[in-house]
Formats: sequence, structure tokens, C-alpha cells
Amino acid sequence: MAQLYYRFSTMNAGKSIELIKVAYNYEERGKHVLVMAPSIDDRYGVGKITSRIGIGRDAVIIDSGMNLLDYYLEQESKQHVDCILIDECQFLKKHHVIELSQIVDQYNCPVLTYGLKNDFRNELFEGSYYMLVYADKIEEIKTICHCGRKATMVARVVDGKIAKAGEQIVIGGNDMYVSLCRKHYMEGNLGE
Repeated sequence: MAQLYYRFSTMNAGKSIELIKVAYNYEERGKHVLVMAPSIDDRYGVGKITSRIGIGRDAVIIDSGMNLLDYYLEQESKQHVDCILIDECQFLKKHHVIELSQIVDQYNCPVLTYGLKNDFRNELFEGSYYMLVYADKIEEIKTICHCGRKATMVARVVDGKIAKAGEQIVIGGNDMYVSLCRKHYMEGNLGE
């Protein structure tokens, strides 16, 4: 029976490389996957999933008004879809998550999503909130703080200091964000 998976972590935990690996494993066995990513994530180009180690692949672009159930049914009518993989799922809207739930429940197609849970202010993104509500399986991908403890917070760094206010969504990478344990996030300690 198919399930809706939400695999979350902070930055630099290997979420994108995990998605690329899962897609490869399906395709190696002759299976057809839909690999998707929200249009807002343009760090490496819109419609691109790229890991920090340099491996990437193309993805179908999800915009805020897209109906994922309709898109799935259109693709399914052309070729059977064995799995849907979505990167940066924190940027999904509530209706996207509900549509993914319908794909799983009505068409028995597994959906694996990868993304952040909380933002730099330690608040949930819309997509993260609804993934926590609707997902059948919620799995944490662990990474570490500079001190060696588990990183659970994403800090936005502005002028060498942790920012605690600002727009929720500002696309960036290692130049703007660092993963920290709660203690060092609260202290504002970025390490070396």
C-alpha cells in the first residue's frame, strides 16, 4: 500500500542527494518516476534539483497554482507512474499536500517528499506544516552542528550574525544559512 512520506532535515543533510538516489534506484529497475520541485527554488536554475556535492537532475516545476492530482492523472494516462519524488516540499501549498494525499489514497502511488521543517525564525513553513498533518511516514534525516550535536535549527546569517527577523523565504545556500543545534542557535554561536 502506497504512503505519503515526509523526509525532513536542516540544511546540508543530504536531502537532495537522497532524492536523486531514490529516483536512480527506481529508474535502474525500469520504473517511471515523476521528479518535481517548487518553482521558487531557483538556486541552481528553475526545475533543477542539485545537491551540494554537484550531482543534479531536471525536475518538473511546481508553481503555486498547479493542481498536482490533475498533473499526475495526465502523466499517468501517458505512462504508468511508479513514484512521485518532490524536493523542497516546505514550499508547497496546503492544496498541493492534499492533492498528494489523494494521489496516494486513490491511485496507490507512493509520494516521497524532502524538505526543511522549520525556517530561520524556527517557525514551520506552510508545506512543512501540512506535511506534518497529512504524511503517513515522517522521517528525520540527521545532520550535525559545528559542535557535533544533532542540528535541528537553520540559522540565516547576515553580516556574520544570526538573523532572527525578516522574510520567511529568501533562497540561498551555504552563503546564507547554517545548520545548528538548538543551544548554539539560541546563543547565536556560528562556530569557526
